[in-house]
Parts: sequence; structure tokens; C-alpha cells
Amino acid sequence: MRKGLIERIDSGEAVIHASGYLFEMERRGYLQAGGYVPEVVLEHPEVVEQLTREFARCGADVLLAFTYYGHREKMKLIGKEDLLEPLNREALKIAHKVRDEFPDKLVAGNICNTNVYVPDDPKTHDDARAIFEEQLGWIAEANVDLVVGETFANLGEAKIAVQEAKKVGLPLVIGLVSHGGNDLRDFDGTFADACKILRDEGADVVGLNCHLGPHTMLPILEKITKEITDGHVAGFPVGYRTTPEQPSFGHMHDAGLCCPERLPVPDTSFPVALDPFTCTRYEFADFAEKAFAMGVRYLGTCCGGAPHHIRAMAEALGRVTPASKYSPDMSKHAFYGTDESLKDYNKDFAKKF
Repeated sequence: MRKGLIERIDSGEAVIHASGYLFEMERRGYLQAGGYVPEVVLEHPEVVEQLTREFARCGADVLLAFTYYGHREKMKLIGKEDLLEPLNREALKIAHKVRDEFPDKLVAGNICNTNVYVPDDPKTHDDARAIFEEQLGWIAEANVDLVVGETFANLGEAKIAVQEAKKVGLPLVIGLVSHGGNDLRDFDGTFADACKILRDEGADVVGLNCHLGPHTMLPILEKITKEITDGHVAGFPVGYRTTPEQPSFGHMHDAGLCCPERLPVPDTSFPVALDPFTCTRYEFADFAEKAFAMGVRYLGTCCGGAPHHIRAMAEALGRVTPASKYSPDMSKHAFYGTDESLKDYNKDFAKKF
């Protein structure tokens, strides 16, 4: 029988979460940067299915339905509100289809920041609540294992998401986001304080996602795990090498870019010129080891993350995945290898290779 989210965490297991669909689909030419609406779910469902399968093969425990930014406000933005329900239902169907191939995986419904919420405008609170309620209705009918709510920069909006999601009666993961600092946009306390509030509201797992890369997310996660010590802490960073000087991928600057006049956002690499800052798989392996050691049990990737990052995390935590068959083996490399059949002529040239 498949173990559920809470059972896995409470037994000390890491639960690996794979997301990053938005950026990966944009890179592959199936989604438009800017609006970032996941129309690909309906236009090319086979592509979403394949990426979900790749994440599963590389060790993801959670198969996330690709409904991030698939809510009414975003569909309205592109004039396709009529496709809202079909898109959400199809995304959930795709996740289930891949799970049929990997029966031990968990399927997650997804809600996210609405971009309509304004702290001092009560009407926008109602608007956000309606968006959550609508998507959660389709999630509730889809027989998923958990709900993931992500990228909340306002504690008030996150609380509304928790209140609505708990009505579904499923385990709930909530990810808060730091836009370059240690604070939320509408809350003067720490992220640890905010996470405790969300736990009190009913969230099962709380933590951080998006904007911060592995290196700049770890110090905040460490503070959270000192306050929440039962392992119910989440961390899924972006796949970019953020630093204390550039802590958030939302306003990174590439000083070596030849042609800054081509950037769609002046003087800013976000969102489609972040390539020079891409994390290696080893940075995600390092993140997984360190986050797990400090007590984070829900781990993964966000924007910029890719299947090889997931495989590196899984292997760092001692797992062998279906994709581990193809993990690097440099012993057979013509120049850097050690296999006896390799030519010394090439191996001796390695330092110049």
C-alpha cells in the first residue's frame, strides 16, 4: 500500500518534490515568458507528461499537476477563461497517468500566488479566496494525495490558501517566497514566525520555495528548523546560483553580458537570461544533504530546476533511481577516464583538453 505524505515524513524519510515546469516549458518552446500561463497542458499534453515522467524516473516522490498560474486571473489575462476548467482537469489527469507507471509516487494538486491579493484591500482577499476555492474544487474531485500551495510573498494570502485548502481534507504543503531579503511583503516577523502561524492555521508542511537558490535558501531554512523540529519543513529552491550579493533570481544582473540592450527587462537577467547563473547538479546534491541534516524533510526544485537536479538530490540522499543507470561514469571517458582500454595518448592530453 502506498505510504502517504505525513507517514513518510514522520518515519524520517525525505520526500522529493519536482517542479520547475514553467521555466522548463519556456526553454523547450511550449510556453510564453511574461504571462507564464501553462497552455501547454492543453496544447501539448504529451510534453507535460514526458517531463513529469522524467522527474519520476530521476527520483521525484511527488508528481505535481502543472496548474501553477493556471488559475482564473491568469486565464483572464490571456482571454481564455473558457479553458480554465479543462486545463486544470487535464493537468491532474496527466499527473495520474504518469503515476500509473510509478505506483509508489504521490500525486499533488497545485495552487499558487494569485497576483490579485493586496493586503489593505479586502475585496482582493475575497478574489484570491475564490481563485483557490475554484481550483481546489477540481483538485478535490481528482483523488490526489496532497495539495501544494506555493510562492506566497504575503502571509495574508497564504493564510487564505490554507483555510481553503484544509476544506479539501488533504495533507497540505505551503511554500513562502523571499524576494531578496528575509521578510514577507505584509509581515514584519521572520519566516520562522510565519511558518509557525501557518502550521497553527492547519498547514501540514511549511517552508520556502522559489526566488532563492540553494545557497541563499539554506540559512533561512536553518532558522525555520530550529522552530519547527518535527521535519514538517519544506525547501524547494530555484535552479540558479543566487548569492548574498544577489540573493533572489528576480533581480540578478549579469555584468558579463555582451548585449544588455536585448534584455526584455532592462538591466535584469530575470526571467529569460539567467543561463549564466544556472546551478550544477552538485549544488542541488549539496543542498539536499545539508537541508536533510538540519531537519527539512520535503525537498525539491522550483523554477530552473530540471530532472538531473532531482536525480542528484535523490542520489545524495542514498537512493538509486531508474535514471541512475545513466549517472556519470567518467572512468570510460576518452581523456579523463581510467579504463585500461583507453589510450595513453588521449589521457596524457587531458590537461590540455
